Amino acid sequence: MSEKKSLNQKIEQLDAEVEWFYSDEFKLEEAVERYKKAVKLAKEVEKDLGELKNEIEVLAEDFSR
Repeated sequence: MSEKKSLNQKIEQLDAEVEWFYSDEFKLEEAVERYKKAVKLAKEVEKDLGELKNEIEVLAEDFSR
């Protein structure tokens, strides 16, 4: 079973993927797969942030009563 990554881990991994495009290790042959991986990670981060936003809004509403 795979271990679920935290939001911070996903953001760090996404940063590393983006940095690869600017590095000396960049290879055009790998770019498409790396791009797909980065897009998938970005979508996961966006989803996680949306869930956190909803949770914060619920908590804020509870405290405002």
